[in-house]
This record gives sequence, C-alpha cells and structure tokens, in this order.
Amino acid sequence: MGNIKVFFRYFLYLFLPCVVAFSMYQYLNGIFFEAKDPSARNKKVFVEISPGLDFLGVCKELEKKGIIAQARSLNLYAKLKGDVKAIKPGEYVLSPSMTPKELLARLLSGKVYQREIVLNEGVSVWKVGALLENENLLKADAFDAVLGAPDLLARAGIAAGSFEGYFAPGTYRFSRPVEPKKVIWTFLEQGERNWPPEFSGRADELRLSRHEVLTLASIIQQTTERQDERVLVSSVLHNRLNHGMKLESEEALIYGLRDYNGVITEEDKKSPSQYNTFTNYGLPPGPICNPGTEAIRAALFPEETSYLFYLRNPFGDLEFSATLAEHKAKLAKILTPPGA
Repeated sequence: MGNIKVFFRYFLYLFLPCVVAFSMYQYLNGIFFEAKDPSARNKKVFVEISPGLDFLGVCKELEKKGIIAQARSLNLYAKLKGDVKAIKPGEYVLSPSMTPKELLARLLSGKVYQREIVLNEGVSVWKVGALLENENLLKADAFDAVLGAPDLLARAGIAAGSFEGYFAPGTYRFSRPVEPKKVIWTFLEQGERNWPPEFSGRADELRLSRHEVLTLASIIQQTTERQDERVLVSSVLHNRLNHGMKLESEEALIYGLRDYNGVITEEDKKSPSQYNTFTNYGLPPGPICNPGTEAIRAALFPEETSYLFYLRNPFGDLEFSATLAEHKAKLAKILTPPGA
C-alpha cells in the first residue's frame, strides 16, 4: 500500500507536469508553428483585405476562408512577434499549407495579387467594363455607369459625354478591391504620359484641340493597322476638312449605328446620327475608340499629299486617289468581275 502511495506521489509531482507540459507544447506548436493543412500545397485561396480592416479582422477573414483554424491564435502569434500592424488592402493568394510564420510574412510584405487588364489599341470605353468583369475586378454595369459621370469628366478637363478616346491602350494591373474611378484615373494618367509636349505644339500648329486630334486619330486607328497607310489616311482626312468636304468615314458611321450587322446600307448613310460623316460636315463630336500613340502621331503628322479619297482593294490594301474620277475608276475596277 505504501509503495502505491509513493508511486502516485511521484506521478503527481514528476510525471503529470511532464505530460501536461508536453500536451501544452503540442497544442501551442499546432497553433503557432504548424499549418492548418500541410498537405494542401497546391490549394490557392484568394483573400481580399478591405481598407480599414484591423489585424484581428484580417485573421477572422483567414479563418472564414479556411486558411487558419483559429483567428485569435494568429492574432496572438503576431502580438508575441511584435508584428501587429495594418495590412495593406488588396487581394492576397494564400494557402492552408502555409505556417503562421509564412502567413504573417506574406501579409506584412504587402505583395498583393494583381489582375492583368489589356486595353488593345482601338478598344472602345464601352467594352472595357466587360474586360474588368472577366477578371473579376468590377461589374461591367458599375464601371459603365461612371463613364459619363459629369463630375469626373469635369475633373479630368474633358468636355465630352464620356471618356472615349482618352484611355491609353496598354497593359494594366489592379488588385481588388478597386473602385471604378480609380481604374478610370489610371487609364487617364497613362494617357497623359503618352501625350508629350511635342503633340501639344503640333496640335497648336494645326489649330486643333486635343479632343479633335484624338477624334481624328480614332478614325485612323479604326481604318487601318498599318502605319504607312495611317499617315496617308490622315492626309485624306485633313485634306477633306481643309476643302470643306464631308469626311464620309464608314468607321465613324458604324460607331453611331445602333443595330450595325456588319454591312453598311444606303439607309445607314442617311441615319440622323451625329457620327454620320456622310451627312454631317466636319469631325464627329468625339473619338470613336481609344487610339494608340502611333495613330495619334499619324493624326498630327499626316503625309503631305493631294489625296481626297481612299478605298480598300480585294487584297486588303488601301488605295488612294486625288480626284473623284480616279477614285471611281479604281472602284469600278474592283467591282468588275474577273473576265468581264
């Protein structure tokens, strides 16, 4: 009986504390040093950190997304490390296989995941919303609703109904969450960087506003992708404007048509659209797309010619003429069936 009492005494004073200490070590090690699921190395989880969210709020978001088991554990770990601070808002790519140390390092790095948007030359502002929605950055209708915002247009110094023509084509990267106005302003700022003083000086020489230059450039952009043809198309447009002729641009006409099905009809050419350059003199009210830098350069520095007309031949090349008779002859040749 006495031996049993001695055993229990030793157990209580020696073994039990060791068991408790080991259990506590295992528990704390699991909380502070081990990943929730070390086997999930290929699992990527996107976590969006909203502006103004404190660190505990960030931890709760990670728990909700299944990245960690307990929000308070990571919060306590960060406090013990002395690393509790505001996390840069944005979207982070995390994994349940990451340890608390790795998670904390990733969050504190501020390296947010960026979604890529490519604005091709000639894209319309009314198609940009769909690009943003495809990358899960913004809803297209939310973006489109801001494109004609009078306050934002006034702030940008644009006296038009939308930002058409002012978005600089290129590759952009954004991280969620992002506001439509921020996206628009980023496109506009790049447009400013792409407009050197040389362009302003040349526009003054031509007595054209920037809006008019962009309008010309947008028509040129939509007419041809070849720079050698662009400067000639520009020459035709400038010459027709200087001669008081209608531009008769199919590209501008198409922009103003509501139900364009790929074929321009005679009825289309009589439509009351402001973009109908077959019935209206001068430039349309604004750009018909967002032109690239080379199209803008072509609008500012046209080739010096006497051309007043152009048409596209069966090979896809543009042919230019100085007189209506010459233009009609080329057109008749194109329309004449082989062997006729």
